[in-house]
Amino acid sequence: MPALITCKCPRCRVGKVYKNGPYSLTNRKISIKCEHCGLTYDKEPGYFYAAMYVGYAFIVAELVTAAVGTYILTGSDNPRLYLGIMLPFVLVLSPFNYRYSRMLLLYFLTPGLRYHPEMS
Repeated sequence: MPALITCKCPRCRVGKVYKNGPYSLTNRKISIKCEHCGLTYDKEPGYFYAAMYVGYAFIVAELVTAAVGTYILTGSDNPRLYLGIMLPFVLVLSPFNYRYSRMLLLYFLTPGLRYHPEMS
């Protein structure tokens, strides 16, 4: 699990999947392949389109959490209050969603990709 959080290669757990941090303004794209074991991350064109569904699940969970938290803290039913809280919440967490939806796709949804500790 620590390798997933730090965005390390799913096969060797040494190489970095992303060169920069999630809030970096330069290059936020995924690397082409692992610099340590040579695993190619992009299996085929459009491979990471499925990460949109994982990112959507993240957004829904974040918005429900923000809405419930707002209701518990304020007790208000004003839609402008909810919009004013939930919109910045989503904007701040969008780089996180982008990065970790792809990482979850690599780690858990890629068939045949297993950890090989001998490559570490």
